[in-house]
Amino acid sequence: MSEPVHALFEPGFFSSSTVHSALVVGAVVAVVTAVVGTFTVLRSQAFAGHSLGELGTTGGSAAYLGGVNPLWGFVVIAVASGGIIESLGVRRPRLRDLTTGLVLGAGLGLAALLLYLDTTSSSTTGASVTILFGSLFTVSSNDAPVIVALSAAALGLVVLCYRMLLLGSLDTDLAAARGVPVRLVGFAHVLALALAVSLAAATIGAVLSTALLVGPPAAALRMTKRPSTALVASAVVGVAATWVGILLAYDSYYWPPVHRGWPVSFFIVTLVFVFYVVVDLATSIRRRRHPPVRGR
Repeated sequence: MSEPVHALFEPGFFSSSTVHSALVVGAVVAVVTAVVGTFTVLRSQAFAGHSLGELGTTGGSAAYLGGVNPLWGFVVIAVASGGIIESLGVRRPRLRDLTTGLVLGAGLGLAALLLYLDTTSSSTTGASVTILFGSLFTVSSNDAPVIVALSAAALGLVVLCYRMLLLGSLDTDLAAARGVPVRLVGFAHVLALALAVSLAAATIGAVLSTALLVGPPAAALRMTKRPSTALVASAVVGVAATWVGILLAYDSYYWPPVHRGWPVSFFIVTLVFVFYVVVDLATSIRRRRHPPVRGR
C-alpha cells in the first residue's frame, strides 16, 4: 500500500502548513458556496452570482491599490453591488438581468483601470493574476479566521431564513400568500450570496468564483430534486473537488519537464465542470431508459 500512497501524495504534502491551511480554508469556502449556491440556482440567479464574482475584480483591485487586503475589497463591492441589483430587481423583476448587466459593465470598466494602476504603480508582481485567479496556497494564516467568520455569517443567514428562503425560491407567489417577507428574504439571500462569492474570489479568483458557486449545486440538483439532499450533495462535491484540486496542484510541482506547478484554481474548476458533465450525461441516459410516466 505504501507505493500507491507515495505515488499519489508527493513528499511533504501531509507536513506542509501551507497545504493544511489550503485544505481547511478550501473546505470551508466550498461548503458555504455550495449551500448558498443551491438557493442561487433554485432562484435562477446564477447570472447575478456570476456578475458579483466578476465585480469582485473591481473591489479586489481597488483594495490592492490602496494597500488593503483584497478580501475586504471583494466583500464591500459584492455587498454594495448585490444591494443595488436586488433593490432594482424587486421593483421591476423583468429588468433584473438588464440591471445586472449594466452594473457589471460599469464595474469591469473601472476594474480595467484599477488593474492597470496595480501593475504599473506597484513593485509587487502578479497583482492581476492574484485578483483574477487567486490561489488557495497564498491564503495567509491571518486571513483564515476572517474567512471562517464571514463563512459563519453567510451560513447563519441561510439557517435563519431557511424555510422562508426555500419557499420563496420554489414559488414566490405562494411564499407571499403565506406571509413570507419576500423582499426581506431576497435581500438576506443576496447578502449571503455576496459573502459566498467574495470568499470564493479570495481563494480561487474573482473570474472563477462562479465555478464553486454554481457547479456543485447544479450537479446536485440534477441528481436529486430534494433541496435538503441537494444541499448535502453539493457540499460534498464542492469539498471533494477542492481537496482533489489541491492535491493535484501540489503534485504538479513534481511533474516533468518543467516542475513549476499548475494553478490550483484550474484543477478545481476543471473537476467541477467534468463532474457536472458526467452527472448530466448519466441523468439524460437514465431518463431515456426510464422515461417518466405521464398521468401519474
